[in-house]
Amino acid sequence: MAVYTLTGFSLVSLLSFGYLSWDWMKPGLVADVATGPLEKSLPPAFTRPPHIIFILTDDQGYHDIGYHGSDIQTPTLDRLAAEGVKLENYYIQPICTPSRSQLITGRYQIHTGLQHSIIRPRQPNCLPLDQVTLPQKLQEAGYSTHMVGKWHLGFYRKECLPTRRGFDTFLGSLTGNVDYYTYDNCDGPGVCGYDLHEGENVAWDQSGKYSTFLYAQRVSKILASHSPKEPIFIYVAFQAVHTPLQSPKEYIYRYRSMGNVARRKYAAMVTCMDEAVKNITWALKKYGYYDNSVIVFSTDNGGQTFSGGSNWPLRGRKGTYWEGGVRGIGFVHSPLIKRKRRTSWALVHITDWYPTLVSLARGNLSNVSGLDGYNVWPAISEGKESPRTEILHNIDPLYNHAKYGSLEDGFGIWNTAVQASIRVGEWKLLTGDPGYSDWIPPQTLTNFPGSWWNLERLTDGLRKSVWLFNITADPYERYDLSDQRPDVVRALLMRLVHYNRTAIPVRYPAENPRAHPDFNGGAWGPWASEDDVDEWEGSREPPKSRSKKKKCKICKLRSFFRKLNTRLMSNRI
Repeated sequence: MAVYTLTGFSLVSLLSFGYLSWDWMKPGLVADVATGPLEKSLPPAFTRPPHIIFILTDDQGYHDIGYHGSDIQTPTLDRLAAEGVKLENYYIQPICTPSRSQLITGRYQIHTGLQHSIIRPRQPNCLPLDQVTLPQKLQEAGYSTHMVGKWHLGFYRKECLPTRRGFDTFLGSLTGNVDYYTYDNCDGPGVCGYDLHEGENVAWDQSGKYSTFLYAQRVSKILASHSPKEPIFIYVAFQAVHTPLQSPKEYIYRYRSMGNVARRKYAAMVTCMDEAVKNITWALKKYGYYDNSVIVFSTDNGGQTFSGGSNWPLRGRKGTYWEGGVRGIGFVHSPLIKRKRRTSWALVHITDWYPTLVSLARGNLSNVSGLDGYNVWPAISEGKESPRTEILHNIDPLYNHAKYGSLEDGFGIWNTAVQASIRVGEWKLLTGDPGYSDWIPPQTLTNFPGSWWNLERLTDGLRKSVWLFNITADPYERYDLSDQRPDVVRALLMRLVHYNRTAIPVRYPAENPRAHPDFNGGAWGPWASEDDVDEWEGSREPPKSRSKKKKCKICKLRSFFRKLNTRLMSNRI
């Protein structure tokens, strides 16, 4: 039997302090998944295609919004959600690139070759160029398309850039994380460069402006210069609240009573982002877009508990396939919703936004095959049953194989050492190494010697490679039923086998030294020539280097730090 221990504060004490009951929802300032149905479901009230604003936040934990009982103030998000539809059975991916790729393509990452890790700055890799993206489909439907914020879908060649993948304009960063003021990003010791771009040019003149404010101001500027009579799509991918933990001092001051410094800074960043969303909503109303608009809010993955985030009471964190890594905050706010002011438990995945938004835009999906997403607008707007019944969280053959997994443990049909996870109906299965598995209560009460967190820890099960949960009855993943229900385990393993047969090879090329910003004027940006691309595509994988490596102390030191950075990956991506 599993033995649970609580270090620091008990669940009862947390409840008594109000962490699971605080109410910030007061009026503020503002069948087979792979071949799902893609029918249009445009409400009769839509006299013309709606304006679509998709807001994606980075590393915001499940607990870190007011209406989930957080101690962080998010009055704008709370009000927008309360007046719209809260999605409480909504799933994303555990890290940055996979969520963004599935949003943009409507496909699971096993169908784009991006099933392992993220796209790193020095990798000659990007979102596959043969994929027709969401903004491209919206352009076909007559939309003006704009992106503001974090791309993180590759940039080694110009064809990979946002402006070549369906966006008319772009202001933001290409890599995974940058300084909020200077826009510098270091991909290891001595490999640093500037990363803020306007279109396909480096935006040197914007340095010094806090990114959350800069991005909200850009959205307002786009709305002011566009006509509300013409449909517009704006993808706002905030850098917030990813590390580094940086916020204007006036926001930090609001949380001065928080004993934990990381949580204090993180909370300030969340509230600052909330205010930016307020300004975007205000601009929609000011310039005449709001009455015919659909605002979608989504997080990209679970919160990073090492950096102030909280997914309480869910298990796990960013970078894991436990609920704390893959269950997201999501809601839709729109005057066009038929049944407003409610909570939806319809099963929704981030891949669903592609067919849903293209359908709302009156776009053509008949020429798009192989989507893994469903049109879930009837479920959101009218409260109908979701067409989705299962979610492939992922199959990653390159992730470190679990030490105690085997083909025998998988009934001879699946190697349980392979990291994979799937949900079918109310059941969720995990195999391999799902990632860090503790429950971590909010880090706000105090600091503890040698550690700033409280842990409720599972002390056995370390030799396992298969877990099964009834996620509807047990959303916190406390009761593993794999031994009691081998029939369900086998059935879900068969679904993994089915999906694995449709997977394309993983694309995770070696880093190339030519990507160093020093060779690109001090900024991160496209660096591969056409000759390079032709050569790599012919050999299927780029060379690690064009010249023989020289052995030296500094090279060995850099190699050491690269390995160290890989081990700390979950805190960087």
